[in-house]
Amino acid sequence: MSPDVFEELKWRGMVYDYVEGVQDLLAREKVTIYNGFDATADSLHIGHMVPLIALARLQRFGHHPIALAGGGTTMIGDPSGKATERKLITREEVEANVDSIKKQLAHFLDFDVKANPARVMNNADWLLNLNLVNFLRDIGKHFTINAMINKDSVKTRLEREEGLSFTEFSYMLMQSYDFLHLYQHEGCKLQTGGSDQWGNITAGAELIRRAIGGSAYGMVYPLITKSDGSKFGKTESGSVWLSAERTSPYRFYQFWLNTDDRDVVPYLKYFTFLAQAEIQELEQAVAAHPEQREAQRRLAREMTLTVHGNTALAKAEQAAQVLFGGAMDGLSAAEIEDIFADVPSSTLTRERLAGGGMAVIDVLADSGVTQSKGEARRAVTEGGVNLNNRRVSDAAQTVTVNDLLEGGFLVIRRGKKNYHLIKVID
Repeated sequence: MSPDVFEELKWRGMVYDYVEGVQDLLAREKVTIYNGFDATADSLHIGHMVPLIALARLQRFGHHPIALAGGGTTMIGDPSGKATERKLITREEVEANVDSIKKQLAHFLDFDVKANPARVMNNADWLLNLNLVNFLRDIGKHFTINAMINKDSVKTRLEREEGLSFTEFSYMLMQSYDFLHLYQHEGCKLQTGGSDQWGNITAGAELIRRAIGGSAYGMVYPLITKSDGSKFGKTESGSVWLSAERTSPYRFYQFWLNTDDRDVVPYLKYFTFLAQAEIQELEQAVAAHPEQREAQRRLAREMTLTVHGNTALAKAEQAAQVLFGGAMDGLSAAEIEDIFADVPSSTLTRERLAGGGMAVIDVLADSGVTQSKGEARRAVTEGGVNLNNRRVSDAAQTVTVNDLLEGGFLVIRRGKKNYHLIKVID
């Protein structure tokens, strides 16, 4: 770890732009810093992790982090990076989302350290009680339409046919007011966020200067891109969430494990707390032995441990090994379905496994794993069939209810990688 947090962030590729003076500010004093997180869903996703982990890095260097939940601003909707207007959600939905997000923040930030404990605040506490006329007189007078429409977040939307509603146009004023409020009441001098927030952040710093003559600063992080051109944090099934209910720990682990060789070293820098020397060793491993995927495994371990903890990590690693013939003992029904969600599947009635059971060659043929019983018999004889990752060595073997995983599944593997999931129904 560098003794200088700004240099640490720069080495990790996390400094995209900043207001002049940030480096000196961070070196000169222990600064109160805030980063906002919207509350449009009941979970953060991995797109939030760059600013969130950066906030945690700043805390480790002795600075004072505030994670600001957007209970008020979410009622308006930030146009930054959006092609169309967000769907407005109710106050009750926003409050429920904020409560859920607060719990996730504790995985990253330390709320118990005595010197500089992290805090979670909610801008609904001050925004929802504002008087419109007073707000326009006291705050709105410091903004010119000319400057606002030249901000990228506004300009991009104005160029589109859908345009920009006055509701979204006013978002910049709301976020700027947040900065002013935190500056006045919490001594917060620095706001951070993704590079799409640059216009909103600099507008807030300018409001502080105009309204009360204060000096405030901003720093933004790059928006993460993937080398293949696809969007970071997205899979075929949608966003990768921090909530285990939305994205299982196994799927979360697999997302990082599947990182492209070209992306894994930057991700280790952005998302982990590994030291520079260790990351350089992993970078050398990628260059020398990419097929071993050592860096990807370390990335997957670090991220799953941070977000889901030791127990979930152990389960995710066990689940990952299942596809390479690992033991299935102890896996839950949900985990089995999750692991084999993308493989061919079929159903079988429990009645057919009752009594003396069903011949394994009948199971293979009826499920479509083989085209016929003859082919099934040959596959077993040649040693190419596994039931629940255990070799089937006898073509006369029967399958009974005692073979079921979690009382409802059979996993057939033919060869090294061809899996088939059989769901047993009543």
